[in-house]
Amino acid sequence: MTLLTYQVFKTVAEQGSFRKAADLLGLTPSAISHAVSALETELGFSVLNRSKNGVTLTNYGERLLPYVNAVLNSDESLQQAIAEFNGLKQGKVKVGCFSSVCTNWLPELMHSFEEEYPGIRIEIFQGTYDDVVYWIKNGVVDLGFLSVSSAADIPIEPLYRDPLLCVVPKGSRQSREPMGIEEMRNCQFVTQRESTDADIQNFLKENDLNVQSHYHVVDDLSTIVMVANGFGICLMPEMVMNDIPYEVDCFPVMPDACRIIGIATLNPDNMAPAVRTFYNRVLRQYQQEEFAK
Repeated sequence: MTLLTYQVFKTVAEQGSFRKAADLLGLTPSAISHAVSALETELGFSVLNRSKNGVTLTNYGERLLPYVNAVLNSDESLQQAIAEFNGLKQGKVKVGCFSSVCTNWLPELMHSFEEEYPGIRIEIFQGTYDDVVYWIKNGVVDLGFLSVSSAADIPIEPLYRDPLLCVVPKGSRQSREPMGIEEMRNCQFVTQRESTDADIQNFLKENDLNVQSHYHVVDDLSTIVMVANGFGICLMPEMVMNDIPYEVDCFPVMPDACRIIGIATLNPDNMAPAVRTFYNRVLRQYQQEEFAK
């Protein structure tokens, strides 16, 4: 098996189509099909299910893909190391992130980083905490932004303390004091899936707050729109509320709570040169003094 074969398999798996993979790799669909068939013959089992609706991974294919990603990532690391030995800074860094980091940090970070290192290309994968954890563990991304509480067994370097706020409809609360647990108990909530707000779920559980909600949404903006229109209150990290265009009021919570945002990677001591360069830039630019070693 060759690196091209691995790249074909990875691209077909990601695109769900021989034709789309062929377009991306600059090959013909028949060449893609032949490469996959040769791979399956050599392996002794099928890695893809074919149907008129496209292709999907078999169980064997799903289990094989992380190893293929690891091989391709290792080759990328090798190429980056050779470039570094030759005095060049080049390569590719694949970054996983959740929405508020994507909107608040990444535009400025990418502009400044690419200006300093024009030979290093950044690829962004945006999703939930669960998505980023999966991508890191399966080699889809080199590193990712997560909350510390969602990283589980993935090594993570804390960066930033992001306070939790209680968000209510505009003008619905006269007091400017922090929002306490007992006051929250009497409120209707708009809630999100645990994979999108693990820190908020932890806060609710730690304070024995069994919220009542008829509204279960996925993304931050939808949650805030529901609150702005009077359907309840919600808890949100402060970073999410930056530049929100909807009319709501925000209050600190009591007891004080926050999420801690960090940068995570499976092998912090063995990163490719371009990945290490990006990682160190993130630490310099966003790590608060209390977390710096």
